[in-house]
Amino acid sequence: MGNAGRWGQVIWAVPWLLFQVFPIADILSTDRPAAARVLAAAGLTAFTVVYLRVIAHLGRPRRLSPDFLLAAALGVALAVGFGANWAGLMIYVSAAAAGTLPHRWVWPVTLAAAGICAAVLIADYSPGLLFLPVICLLTAFAMQGTGHLMTLNRELQEAREELARNAVAEERMRFARDLHDLLGHSLSLIALKSELARRLAEVDPPRAQQEMADVEEAARRALAEVRDAVSGYRQVSCVQALAEARAALTGAGIRVRLPDAVPALPGAVDAALGWVVREATTNVLRHSGAGRVTVEFSEDDGRAVLVVTDDGAGAAERLTVLGGSSGSGLAGLRERVGALGGELEAGPLDGGGYRVRAEVAKLAASVTA
Repeated sequence: MGNAGRWGQVIWAVPWLLFQVFPIADILSTDRPAAARVLAAAGLTAFTVVYLRVIAHLGRPRRLSPDFLLAAALGVALAVGFGANWAGLMIYVSAAAAGTLPHRWVWPVTLAAAGICAAVLIADYSPGLLFLPVICLLTAFAMQGTGHLMTLNRELQEAREELARNAVAEERMRFARDLHDLLGHSLSLIALKSELARRLAEVDPPRAQQEMADVEEAARRALAEVRDAVSGYRQVSCVQALAEARAALTGAGIRVRLPDAVPALPGAVDAALGWVVREATTNVLRHSGAGRVTVEFSEDDGRAVLVVTDDGAGAAERLTVLGGSSGSGLAGLRERVGALGGELEAGPLDGGGYRVRAEVAKLAASVTA
């Protein structure tokens, strides 16, 4: 607990010092030697300071502190030494015990304080003040409740801080994953088309110029997507990802077969399947050496199913990415699809080739979104 919290508790306790009007009045009105009055005033001041130090520890782990022992000793000495007007100091001792001592000691100390208070009143023939021991007990009840609330408040504050830290960490992971997915696809396309343009520069300059125009367009699009991602408004659609896949794969000389149409999908499903198409396309360009890619979309009992199949090699490399050793790639897709209650499968096919299959429940995803 910070200094601001401790000062807040001290300020909260100050109004309750009103009960010290009786000891103060006793110092001013009772006929005693000057030395006794000075001693009483010094003792009351010391008791008040130490009591406030004890109260400043409310809500912290309970323990028997030297400050409490000093406050209790001063309170008992002043009450016994100066009589009934000082017996009310036992109320403060009860409050300090209930707020700071380990639970097993609270009521023994409180009952002892109430007993000392009663004994002082009886010895000083002040039956009219015998309600003070009862106040000792009631104060202990109230202070225990207050201490419990302060402990709960401290634990709640710590839990909120922990949740905030976890939220920041999760958002960083999400952003890193999104940035990887964005740049991985775009940079692969740029590298591929740049290489193609270099090869065509001498034999087919117009085609090379077209390829470089595509590179420029891909770079601009990637820059815009990164800006959108930073702003938190980026949404990849499945239709957009299919169009990009056609351009990238065709430019690489890979035959492509895409669905004739993709129906309107809930936002979260549309984005997740768009990322599946992007990552599968990127893996084909990077690892497969494929000559043909087929993308199929279907709906089965309220579930959207997307399958990307190629006839390439490179299965070992892609399985490594799927395993999540790098914390990105297909492992990131598995997290996206899994967050919507869906499933992602990826692996080599019998006889050669590779398949990525994503299945997401449309209704469940729309509710989640």
